[in-house]
Amino acid sequence: MEKIYKTMRYTGAGSIAAGIIILVVGIVIGVISIVNGTLLLKRKNELTF
Repeated sequence: MEKIYKTMRYTGAGSIAAGIIILVVGIVIGVISIVNGTLLLKRKNELTF
């Protein structure tokens, strides 16, 4: 029975760690996207096709 509790504890800790990592990566990618979009809008007049 103790082995099951240890397994559940490690699985829970791993899931929390993965969730935090995914959250941080998502926030970073979102900020980078916003910054790049802002730069494109500012330089809109400079673009020619």
